Amino acid sequence: MQTSKTYPHHESSNGKRTQSSASDMAEQVADKAAEYAGKAGEQFDRAVEGADATIRSVAEHGREAGERVQQVAGNFKTAIDKSVKDQPMATLAVVGALGFVLGALWKS
Repeated sequence: MQTSKTYPHHESSNGKRTQSSASDMAEQVADKAAEYAGKAGEQFDRAVEGADATIRSVAEHGREAGERVQQVAGNFKTAIDKSVKDQPMATLAVVGALGFVLGALWKS
């Protein structure tokens, strides 16, 4: 003998309970979707903040490196100017040798 199972949310003479249950489920699904969307938005915001911090850090390091390069270039220019004034022939010989070495490296 088979007994029929009845489910309370399906029992209704006019179907209002079933509609109410379906709308409750739809509302729960919408709530969960909104919750997950909120969490995804938070994760995205954190990722953007992390990327911004990384970009700022890289920009700061690049600026510092540029300043150091300018200092070295200034020091190098000062040294060359002094060398040209104090020992012009030795400076010319060094530049000629450096040109020869760079030319040989370029050719190979």
